[in-house]
Amino acid sequence: MKRIGLLGGTFNPIHNGHLFLASQAKEKCSLEQVIFIPSALPPHKEEHSLVDATHRYIMANLATLDNDDFIVSDIEIHRGGKSYTLDTLRELKKIYKTETIIYFITGYDAISELNTWKDVEKLLELCIFIFATRPGHKPKIDERYLKHTQQLTIPELNISSTYIREKIKNRKSIKYLVPDLVYKYITKYNLYL
Repeated sequence: MKRIGLLGGTFNPIHNGHLFLASQAKEKCSLEQVIFIPSALPPHKEEHSLVDATHRYIMANLATLDNDDFIVSDIEIHRGGKSYTLDTLRELKKIYKTETIIYFITGYDAISELNTWKDVEKLLELCIFIFATRPGHKPKIDERYLKHTQQLTIPELNISSTYIREKIKNRKSIKYLVPDLVYKYITKYNLYL
C-alpha cells in the first residue's frame, strides 16, 4: 500500500515550521510523499486576513521546490468556495484509489478540535490523522478518535504564520523563518503590509 501524507492549511504564509512538520511526518511515519494543500477559504478563518490563494499556492511551491518528496496541490483552490477536508479527501480517494493510505498531518491544536470538523466520522473513514505534539504535552482527543490517530512528537518550533505576518506589518525581518525563495516573493510583492 502506498502511504501519502496531506498537509493542509492556509499557508498564509508557508514557513519553516510547516516544512519541518512535513519532513518529520514523512520520516517517522514512513510516508512516500507529502502533499501540501493550500486552502481556498477555510471555514474557521477570516477571509480578510488571507492574501490571495494564488500567492499562497505559489509560495508553497517555492518552499517545496528543493524536495522531491513534497508536492503542492491546487485541488482546494481550483474547487473554490469553503475548503472542507472531507471534500478534499473524497476527491483524493478517487485519484489514488484503494491502494493508498492517506495520512492527514496536523498540529496538536487542530486535533484537539477534531469534533468541530465537518462530518468527522466520515473523515475518519478516509484517513488516519498524524498529529504533532511537543515533548511533555498530553493531547486531549476524544477517545472515539484514538484508533484513527497517530501521535508524532517533534521538537517545538515556535513559528506561526500569524507571528510572521505581525513581524512584516511591523517592518521586522522574517529571514530564516520562511524559506529564502518565499522571503524574496513576499518582499517582491509587498505581501502582508
